[in-house]
Amino acid sequence: MSPRQADARPRASEIKGFAPVFAALGDETRLRLVARLVADGPLSIARLTADTDVTRQAVTKHLHVLADAGLARGTCLGREQLWELERGPLREVRRFLDRVSRQWDEALGRLKASVER
Repeated sequence: MSPRQADARPRASEIKGFAPVFAALGDETRLRLVARLVADGPLSIARLTADTDVTRQAVTKHLHVLADAGLARGTCLGREQLWELERGPLREVRRFLDRVSRQWDEALGRLKASVER
């Protein structure tokens, strides 16, 4: 194993830190909320539930799961609470997945070279 491969190997603490993000994103409703917040920016719960069959209470619970994972943040604006996406954890997870993808490609390359020998 090259030093580059050893450096690329995820640490246990890193994986443990990403687990809540993956768990939060593992729900279809929460993924839709994330997509909506990415596309439209900060939104109230009323706007997030408009034209959906999901109740405000359900959306609120899902937003709190996203917030607990560091993916969303609610800000009070008068009587409304606006929710917005926290992009930092998504960027970190993307870098992690890019590393895993490179490791996979390298492993497949080594397997191919071995088979061809």
